[in-house]
Amino acid sequence: MDTTYTNQYDGDGNETGVVDTTFTPKVGSELLANQGPLLSKLSLNNGTYYPTVMGIADRTAKNDIMKILRKEEIRALFPKDSRFAWSYKPHENADKETTKQYELSLLKTVPGSDKAPLEGDVVVKASSDTDPTTGEIGVALSMNPKGAKKWGEMTTKASQQGNRSIAIVLDSMVVSAPTVRNPITGGNSSITGSYTIDEAVQFANVLEVGKLPAKLDILQSNTVGPSLGAKNISRSVYSLLIGFGLLLLFMVLYYAGGGLIAIGALLLNLFFIFGCLSSFGTVLTLAGIAGVVLTIGMAVDASVIIYERIKEELRAGKSNLAAIQDGFSNSYSAIIDANVTTILVAGVLAYFGLGPIKGFAIVLIIGVICSLFTAVLVGKMIIDWYTKDKGNELSFWTGFSKDKFANLQIDWMGKRKIAYVISGVFIVAGLASIFTRGFDLGVDFKGGYAYNVQFAEGSNVDTEAIKQGLTEILGSTPEVKAVDSDNTLRILTSYLIEENGEDTDVKVMDKINEGLNNVTGASTTLAEFMNSSSGDDLTHITQSNKVQPTIADDIKQSSKYAGVIALILIFLYIFLRFNKWQYSLGAVAALLHDALVVLGIFSLCKGVLPFALSVDQNFVAAILTVIGYSINDTVVVFDRIREYMGIYTNKPKNEVINMAVNSTFSRTLITSFTTLLVVLILFIFGGSAIKGFAFALIVGIVVGTYSSVFVATPIVSDLADNLRTNRRAKSGSSNKGGKSFGRSAKAAFDSSAS
Repeated sequence: MDTTYTNQYDGDGNETGVVDTTFTPKVGSELLANQGPLLSKLSLNNGTYYPTVMGIADRTAKNDIMKILRKEEIRALFPKDSRFAWSYKPHENADKETTKQYELSLLKTVPGSDKAPLEGDVVVKASSDTDPTTGEIGVALSMNPKGAKKWGEMTTKASQQGNRSIAIVLDSMVVSAPTVRNPITGGNSSITGSYTIDEAVQFANVLEVGKLPAKLDILQSNTVGPSLGAKNISRSVYSLLIGFGLLLLFMVLYYAGGGLIAIGALLLNLFFIFGCLSSFGTVLTLAGIAGVVLTIGMAVDASVIIYERIKEELRAGKSNLAAIQDGFSNSYSAIIDANVTTILVAGVLAYFGLGPIKGFAIVLIIGVICSLFTAVLVGKMIIDWYTKDKGNELSFWTGFSKDKFANLQIDWMGKRKIAYVISGVFIVAGLASIFTRGFDLGVDFKGGYAYNVQFAEGSNVDTEAIKQGLTEILGSTPEVKAVDSDNTLRILTSYLIEENGEDTDVKVMDKINEGLNNVTGASTTLAEFMNSSSGDDLTHITQSNKVQPTIADDIKQSSKYAGVIALILIFLYIFLRFNKWQYSLGAVAALLHDALVVLGIFSLCKGVLPFALSVDQNFVAAILTVIGYSINDTVVVFDRIREYMGIYTNKPKNEVINMAVNSTFSRTLITSFTTLLVVLILFIFGGSAIKGFAFALIVGIVVGTYSSVFVATPIVSDLADNLRTNRRAKSGSSNKGGKSFGRSAKAAFDSSAS
């Protein structure tokens, strides 16, 4: 069938020569007749592919082929000093188009073992390189003296034999099989081919890793079918566009010309976000898109803080130019504090998060930084150009928004005991549910396999019948949940999760497919069931996720660390900024309140709402995002309390606190509304993969807005007899604009009160 070249070795394992051997497999009629079970799945190399390649096969057939080749009677047909290995990447056809087929190679090994003649520990350096003569992109490779000697012997013999390749294998997969053109005796090689720059860099990194002493076990994997991925992307893009459109409409209707500038800054913010992600080479996952959508809602916060402050200055009788100048200068403190706390939380999430959650955190950090730049710097430049350079007046209100929330005189502190009771009831009910009903833990937190299975059109999708059928097959009861996609169920099981065999995943899917066929009466093959591209007429997996119990424990542990460290960082930052521990304790108490309420609602609503409320990595991201959002709101209120304590030195503490809350209420309400608007769109259009995440954010935004006024602020009031410091507030400093605002704000409030 083929000619192989067998190395001869002496007693010390040194090569003594090469013997040509004609290899003719003794294949029985069962294997070759009508192509047989093997050749019906594997297309043999007829000279089209590289010499090392035996043949090519579809991805779904790889496991079946290896089962056949591992049989003793089949394995005996091949040389003992050889091994099989699949290609790392799919096969490319003659037109350089990627197919869904993989190459199977037969590789020579050291006699008596499955080791390669030369291993990666001899590699000293590997880097991407470009051939100065041909312009081909390749990889430059350097070896130590031991490796250089062995490499020289191998390449000399390969070049003498003609058209021979040397395979480079990582984790039992062939990442490259370059053909040897000439002997390489100096230890420095150049591997060229049809590589892109990114492929060459990746290949060089693989070579430079060297020989890893440990076996690689996949502890967590996640697969999303192309149809489901495209659907999730389109839904998220729709959410992005709809949310942005509604924000555009609201900002123009509420802030007139100022709203247009805010929208321009927001557009620029999106441009910077996607530019940064592209330059960093970040993969934009579904969680990353959610981070962009959330950033849109939060990006208007800085503009809202500034514009509400400008409106206060205008109501105090200042000119347009003076109001703009003082509005910006007096907003910086609140904006910086609010965004730094959000970045702290996102940083913790980026450090402890895994996979897509880390991507979400990175997108959020980039978005917050970009929004600061666009809203504060770019927004100020555009406004100054329009008002100072062009001499135009810029409006920051419309007819209905001019005096909205301008003259509030609500006694917030007088209602704090009622708020304490309401919060206490929610927390106690939530804790009772947590300890009795528990949570709907996702596969991230308990380990196992999770599959989204789309059933064939016309199938009888009965959740209880499918659960019963799978229980009989698997020997344990899986979780079967409906998702909002048509004819789709999510199946979670811990069947064989402790096994680490190469084909364990296939065994699990085979059993599930068998159980589903028994229930539905279908005859779906394993290959069809595993193929995420199967049509609507076939039952198939659209998404799969596997998490080993060890990684699940790690995720739970890292989630606890993330929450605790986020709270500690916020406590320290608030203490440093406000110089009183009461502010820090009030802020952290409000954040604990928010987290407990969201946790309690997820436990209370488990199995009640028509969508999954899984506690998984996405939920942890939502909780930490809620913490960042809530502290953002709380800090703005605290900043105004500190400022007013320096202005109204003769007024009672609670009266000053009420004044501060009333003056920031418009900002609190508008920011919460705009963020809630975008997240609500994400919840409606985002699809099943992100619905639970968006629901947690919706609950968190509502609860976080409430806690800033009714939990954090009252706790500060009850714990501190005196909130005034020796230093005057910012508005009473030597800054001229600050002094002017201090007097005008006092006059305006006293006037409205009278």
